[in-house]
Amino acid sequence: MSAAGASALEQFVDVETPEQVVFSYTIAGIGSRAAAALIDYAVCFGIMFVVVLCIQPFTRRGVPVPWVIAIAGLLIFGTFWGYYVLLEGLWDGQTPGKRRFGLRVVRDGGYSVTFGASAVRNLVRFVDMQPVVMYGVGLVSAVLSKSGKRLGDYAAGTIVVRERAVSIAPGDAPVAARAPGAEVAAAPSTVLTDDEYALLDRYLARRNTLDADRRAQFAEQLAVRFGDRLPGVTGSDSAVLARLYEHERAARARGAAGRSGTGAAREQNAIVAEGASRWRDFAAMLASAQRRGLGSMTEAEVSAFVARYRDLAGDLARLQTATKGREIDSVFYLSRLVAGGHNLLYRDRRITATVVWEYLTILVPREIRRSVLPIGIAATLLFAPAAISWVAVERDPAIAEQFIPRGMLERARNGVQRARNHEGYISDFGEWRPYAASAIMTNNVQVTYLAFAGGVAAGAGTVLALVTNGIQLGGVMGLYQANGILSLILAFVAPHGVLELSAIAIAGGGGLLIGSALLLPGAMTRREALVIRGRRAIRLIAGSTMLLVVAGTLEGFVSPIPWWSLNQKLLISGLTAIALALFVNLDRGRAITTPATQAETV
Repeated sequence: MSAAGASALEQFVDVETPEQVVFSYTIAGIGSRAAAALIDYAVCFGIMFVVVLCIQPFTRRGVPVPWVIAIAGLLIFGTFWGYYVLLEGLWDGQTPGKRRFGLRVVRDGGYSVTFGASAVRNLVRFVDMQPVVMYGVGLVSAVLSKSGKRLGDYAAGTIVVRERAVSIAPGDAPVAARAPGAEVAAAPSTVLTDDEYALLDRYLARRNTLDADRRAQFAEQLAVRFGDRLPGVTGSDSAVLARLYEHERAARARGAAGRSGTGAAREQNAIVAEGASRWRDFAAMLASAQRRGLGSMTEAEVSAFVARYRDLAGDLARLQTATKGREIDSVFYLSRLVAGGHNLLYRDRRITATVVWEYLTILVPREIRRSVLPIGIAATLLFAPAAISWVAVERDPAIAEQFIPRGMLERARNGVQRARNHEGYISDFGEWRPYAASAIMTNNVQVTYLAFAGGVAAGAGTVLALVTNGIQLGGVMGLYQANGILSLILAFVAPHGVLELSAIAIAGGGGLLIGSALLLPGAMTRREALVIRGRRAIRLIAGSTMLLVVAGTLEGFVSPIPWWSLNQKLLISGLTAIALALFVNLDRGRAITTPATQAETV
């Protein structure tokens, strides 16, 4: 494809490399992204189907069903929320669907996507996929964006680009490559200017698509204009034009300057003639490196790849100067090669266990303390409505029916009898504790993800989620107090409540951080603030997820135990509060040791 043809139909984004060379990425189109998504969804559903099938043999062999179902539930949840994050992080911005269509997620600036950036863009996917799963929000955002960004890409600072095999158009292919340093005068002289050659090239490329009369008319006009440029050439108009084109093509392929070329422009064809063979060699090296990865290449191969990449970056800079911004096939081709090499060389280091450990035990606790203001605001939005609804329902229990789910109302009514029988808030799950724990933790984690994603709507979604949950929480507590059985629900909530409510406030703080980037960006642009605060917010989500895993385990295994007294469960509550305080201060006095973790602190 020619550059001119591509630019008319495609979107590009320019990136400046550390070598101070500018190249362009092709923005992935809506159609190819949708097709890739269909493949990825098929893979996800396939994984879930296999998980369900794997349950069957175990249940027939007498393995405890609750444990099997609990593990299956966690795997399905992990597939739904972690598929994109994990694969984009491990496969350098690609999933099976994206790889099939030559798409890749990269960060703004052309750098490889990190796990953090991938997590942000894919958690915000919940908003992009609305209404329901129609992706209306994401589609509108991508269409309106010059760089094809959906809301998740804005929050993560990423773009989806299209990588493809490109080749120099036939008119740019050298007939006999000029040796480096040879004089341009050694090549046949050209008789057309660059614009005239481009006009002739377009005609010959499209003449077979024209009807006979139109083709003859164009041929006559061009023959009149160019017929005297090659003295002695005779024949039909088409024959004269074909001979002229072959002459120009051969001269330019050997490095001759265009007839009107002056200054740097005279070097355009010479650069292509000298570099074409080298560029093709690098294209083969790049394809191999992308397939194998730099880690599998020998030191000599990597050194050769880096050296050739730098040569091509220099060629691109010279060619861009020589063409003075004109869109030609060679610039398009060379830009794609440099883009592929840049993405490969400047991708992040592999994620190791040390990187993950330092992220979770240093960056996450540090971010929780740093974000005390948004977390405090989130806690206020949760607990203030809870206190108001608690008092309101305690004074007038009848209003509880207006906003408390019917199931909770029935449970409260039955709670009086359960308290008299010395039963717990709910029946002990017994052998189903593993399943209950997994179901509770996955539900709670998903709720916090949705609250986080709501932050991209200027924080409105996060505020709504916090206030709504606070009202229901306080209403239920007020209803139990009105019935004189507050201790019944407190005994259930105490073991896991500290961690669960803290996790909700922390996740809410993450959503408010996202929202603040749009409302109060400070000295930064909104786009810059969104990326920086999105990176901070995902650390809060990582922290809340860890807390909810522990809280869900306690809620499934400990909270329902009816024979434990309220004081015993309050003791567990106190221990979880101490553990939470220790975790929030876990990073004090510790330094980051890995470059990959250091990069996340920016």
